[in-house]
Amino acid sequence: MLDDLLQGYVLLTDEAGQEEEYQVLRVLEMEGLHYVLLRSEAQPLEEPLILRVEGDVEGDEATLSGIDDDDEWERVAEAFDTLMFELDDQS
Repeated sequence: MLDDLLQGYVLLTDEAGQEEEYQVLRVLEMEGLHYVLLRSEAQPLEEPLILRVEGDVEGDEATLSGIDDDDEWERVAEAFDTLMFELDDQS
């Protein structure tokens, strides 16, 4: 799963069974957990998604899930903001 994420694209299925492709912008490890920042290929101007990688990230047992805890989401969003800002400064 982690190799797939690092390759750049994932296919997500919503509750209605509709599939949509997302570009993986960044993968972040924080506090022993992995998170991904995703941008919709169909709607690239929408706010990127932040999802947590659950399960075995080195194998095929991992899944992506939303972050329900507001404090966790804020910490991860801030870490992605900092990371993206630093990358912008380098270019």
